[in-house]
Amino acid sequence: MHNQINIFLSLHSNKKYTLMINITFPDGSVREYREGISSLEIAEQISPKLAKEVFSATVNGELTDLTRPIRSDSTLVLHKWDDDQGRHAFWHSSAHLMAEALESLYPGIRFGIGPAIETGFYYDVDPGDGKVITDNDLPLIENRMKELASKNLPIVRKEVSKKEALDLFSGKGDQYKVELIGELEDGTISLYTQGGFTDLCRGPHLPSTEPIKAIKLLNVAGAYWRGNEKNKMLTRIYGVTYPRQKMLDDYLAFLEEARKRDHRRIGRDLELFTFSPKVGMGLPLWMPRGAELRQNLINFMTRVLKKRGYTMVATPHIGDVSLYKTSGHYEKYGKDSFQPMSTPQEGEQFMLKPMNCPHHCEIFNATPKSYKDLPLKMAEFGTVYRYEQSGELHGLTRVRSFTQDDAHHFCRPDQLKEEFKSIIDLVQFIFKAVNFSEFTAQISLRDPDDREKYIGSDENWEKAEKAIIEAASEKKLVTTVVPGEAAFYGPKLDFMVKDAIGRKWQLGTIQVDYNLPERFDLTYNGSDNQKHRPVMIHRAIFGSMERFIAVLIENTAGKFPLWLAPEKAVILPISEKFNDYAYKVLHFLNNSDICTLIDDRSEKIGKKIRDNELKRIPYLLIIGEKEAESGTVSVRKQGEGDKGSMKLDAFAEFITGEIKNEIAW
Repeated sequence: MHNQINIFLSLHSNKKYTLMINITFPDGSVREYREGISSLEIAEQISPKLAKEVFSATVNGELTDLTRPIRSDSTLVLHKWDDDQGRHAFWHSSAHLMAEALESLYPGIRFGIGPAIETGFYYDVDPGDGKVITDNDLPLIENRMKELASKNLPIVRKEVSKKEALDLFSGKGDQYKVELIGELEDGTISLYTQGGFTDLCRGPHLPSTEPIKAIKLLNVAGAYWRGNEKNKMLTRIYGVTYPRQKMLDDYLAFLEEARKRDHRRIGRDLELFTFSPKVGMGLPLWMPRGAELRQNLINFMTRVLKKRGYTMVATPHIGDVSLYKTSGHYEKYGKDSFQPMSTPQEGEQFMLKPMNCPHHCEIFNATPKSYKDLPLKMAEFGTVYRYEQSGELHGLTRVRSFTQDDAHHFCRPDQLKEEFKSIIDLVQFIFKAVNFSEFTAQISLRDPDDREKYIGSDENWEKAEKAIIEAASEKKLVTTVVPGEAAFYGPKLDFMVKDAIGRKWQLGTIQVDYNLPERFDLTYNGSDNQKHRPVMIHRAIFGSMERFIAVLIENTAGKFPLWLAPEKAVILPISEKFNDYAYKVLHFLNNSDICTLIDDRSEKIGKKIRDNELKRIPYLLIIGEKEAESGTVSVRKQGEGDKGSMKLDAFAEFITGEIKNEIAW
């Protein structure tokens, strides 16, 4: 009887704790599991192989640890390495692993933040007074990380009170963590522990350190605490990890190729641009060859735009502060911009132009407009100025002065979608001309949970977002939708270009704006003879000339298409006695709109050829006795060698034909 009672109680107990929940997978299938099961356990039940390949999960739309229990009916997405969410958890855990290694090697070290980034992770640390961590120390830290990872240390999450967190980190003297905790709400704080290391973090993380097989710490840099130049400079250590050594080896090979293509190095070697501390950080100086390259792009775009109905305008480099207060730019970006400058006139203040669009609004307002005048397409290569912290500056990709290929379409609401689609066509045409064959588009919408960041009515935002989504769909673009990435005045479509070695760059952008026309009181006379409000489309295809050229340099490794190359040819006389003929050739080609150089140094022809091959000039024209007598040039093509002899007019026609084959104006 006693045994029967125990069996009954046991069965009753089991029944009590085997509540079932429904899990819905991405393919729509639904499976039943016990309440409290983790995402990792679900993966294990599906397949032990799958369980080894997943690194995080999204449960009911929330990214979370694989080990967190699921208590109710839920949707579930499991994330592998190929998913951004999977790599994020992997690299975030790797940042903690590096921190644990650092704490064991540098007692008393203090920690700032250590996030996962697109290409790995970093951690900002304060080694302490008199202590320095350099690139030479990275192998030691790396080896310690490998030791710790091999121990298969569980990574355990714990939710704590604000007081408990403050007590822990203040007890360690970790003032940076204490500062961060002070800004958090009680009840929202979690810690993660692995081995003897505990960190403040919201996660998610891997279940353990075991998947981290291949580790490489890349470099050491400086970074101000919280990006503020008034704060202490911390040591930032960058790293990357992979689940397999082969993956790391491939990535390091990729980095080496990227290093060879670095636009800063190529720009210096080809004498395209430079920077001077006397001019100022982040202010590029275009050298003759770079200025020619830049002008080729501008000339190309200008011809294309004029054929598509654009009118060119020009605006000043400064504007009255009130202009940017009207547009909303001052409120949103004023504190991060160059500060207003005062004139001798009391109360008069100007700003370096951070945007071209307010100026274009004023041009629109200068004369009355009819519905028949729309769409009005206004374009400008306008230089703007933004303050970037010195630590954020990077070659041409992050500067303080840059020129936008800016344009604004002012159109009727009924014209909006077709205008937007016409800009998509233009983007595709331009990308094809510069050999950007692979690209995707990102639709950036308002953050539905934080609408105070934006200006304008809900109605206008909904109309603008609807127009972008429909236009992108009708043009059959490959798109992703990202809430929260819209500009403060309107949603946008950003183009993400893949370069020759697989990197993605954000270049062109198209933005729909109902708000600036209201702020600047833009109107046109409709067919009903009443005043109406136009819609404004902002677009930049290059984005900025500086960033676009940087991407072009790295995509081509400095071997530009013929139409874009600063010089199409260089003339190489084999000795000084042929210089007179060489200069005749030079004048003929330059007068034929074929930008040409001459290398009349007293050097052997072999050295001249080698030196000019390094400059990536498409054609090398060798001149000797035979050429001078026959009025020809001996042609060598970059990377292909000898192409035979040509008469001057034949060579000019050949080059012109080649350029026409590359681009259709």
